[in-house]
Amino acid sequence: MSEMGVGETSSGDMINAVVNPLDAMNKTKLVSEKILSFISQREIYAVSISRIKEIIEYEVVTHVPLAPDYIRGVINLRGRVVPVVDLSARLGRQQGGVGKRSCIVIFEVIFADESLEIGLAVDTVNEVLDVAQENLEQVPAFGSNIRDDFIAAMAHIDDDFIVLLDIDRVLSIEELADFSDQ
Repeated sequence: MSEMGVGETSSGDMINAVVNPLDAMNKTKLVSEKILSFISQREIYAVSISRIKEIIEYEVVTHVPLAPDYIRGVINLRGRVVPVVDLSARLGRQQGGVGKRSCIVIFEVIFADESLEIGLAVDTVNEVLDVAQENLEQVPAFGSNIRDDFIAAMAHIDDDFIVLLDIDRVLSIEELADFSDQ
């Protein structure tokens, strides 16, 4: 029995779907991925839009004492308390500022079989892009100035690369709640 290459059927015919690196747990096969690009500290990042619950204008964030630098605080989102993570600080840089175009991207994460909302503070939301699977590259083993496990893939758009964040790692409840290492 011969080994099949990625994208081949048992009869050797090529198929159009490629394994989506953004969905490694389910090994879902897709032709393209819609991503939301945004800016944090003059760097462009993106996440799969399937993970985004909503985007809101930056509002007053209530500081939480003894929280790590990457936790800006909490907001009241229609009666629910939602923690807000500063993306820049979470990526190991200085805490980002707040400008006219600052936004909070709300994600839903699952922790201990419970659905939680977490906000991610970014400088500017750019646009939704449709990225073909053949334009998604594996994470390089070198050259990144952020933790490798925070990167799901690199999206090749025109002549540039955009870092696709692994939002489950960036917003890991276990890490965010572990204040003892701070």
